[in-house]
Amino acid sequence: MASILTFLGKGGTGRTTVAIATAHKLASLGARVLFVEQDSSPVPALLLGSELSPTVADIAPNLKAIQLSATTLLEAGWNQVKELEAQYLRSPTLKNVFGQELGVLPGIDEALALNAIREYDQSGHYDVIVYDGAGDLSTLRMFGIPEVLDWYIRRFRKVLEDSDIVKALSPFIGPVTSTILTVSWSGDDFTQQSTNPAKDLLAQGKKAIADPQRVAAYLVTTDDPLAIVQAKYLWGSAQQVGLSVKGAILTQGGSLETVKPQFELLDVIALPQQKPGDWQSLSQALPDLRAPTSAPLPITLDLAARQVKVFLPSFDKTQVKLTQYGPEITIDAGNQRHNLDLPPALRGQSIQGAKFQNQSLIISF
Repeated sequence: MASILTFLGKGGTGRTTVAIATAHKLASLGARVLFVEQDSSPVPALLLGSELSPTVADIAPNLKAIQLSATTLLEAGWNQVKELEAQYLRSPTLKNVFGQELGVLPGIDEALALNAIREYDQSGHYDVIVYDGAGDLSTLRMFGIPEVLDWYIRRFRKVLEDSDIVKALSPFIGPVTSTILTVSWSGDDFTQQSTNPAKDLLAQGKKAIADPQRVAAYLVTTDDPLAIVQAKYLWGSAQQVGLSVKGAILTQGGSLETVKPQFELLDVIALPQQKPGDWQSLSQALPDLRAPTSAPLPITLDLAARQVKVFLPSFDKTQVKLTQYGPEITIDAGNQRHNLDLPPALRGQSIQGAKFQNQSLIISF
């Protein structure tokens, strides 16, 4: 399994530059690195100084790169769906709809990107995957997909049990998901409470996101007040999807004295101004990005005290809302909603109290 690193911050702060420098640094240390670029424009290739395409290509020793194309991923998946439909249905209905005609619905590109990263991770070909996404809430929603899907399946299981549509499509769901997601699902997987491939896949995704040694983010900012505010907001929002932020990186020759106090509890390092093509100086200035983090984890449990602590930096108590519906605990902060997956010892227990202290929501049961 690979470790996955991504970068969050306001546009124009140099996220892509930092991501490329990270890929070069780790490759120079002997790690097998895949640089995954979400931006389909020619700008990343110009910064990288090498051609990017929708297929994995060698860039430097130990370094490969790919530029994700949502339309290419969607078209490939659609063609496989059509083949399966023709195989399993007597009267195929999709034969006259071609992948090249399909538009990418909002949110689909993030889902396709996450699945592509999952496949690269499972290939065993890479030690590190550096993902250069939008670096905003859309990136966080992408990493939150496993938790959100798991919640929908839990809450809508009874609806699906009684659904004639699921019963009718059940023979078709398995082959389609087996081809597109490389995991075999069936309609029963959404309605049975026992262990099944669908639940296992989502559980694996949630476990990876919750492990800072598997998936982690760094904030990228300048000393511009707007960039700092955005980075702090993304820091708090990342906690809502369970994504650990390990540190902050100051770019464009900003003042470390100005920025560091704004990110208490995070290690903040400053990068020198980059000269065109000089990745070595940037790489050398980067910290050990794979080292264990000293920053607070998004969620910590104290079973002896029957408490759950949710770290929510950049938010105050007026911006945080806590609700409980039966066994589900939901936390709203900013523009993010997190359905808390409690350990068995606390599952189904009523909340006895909650307080916001030292940038954390402390829930007692």
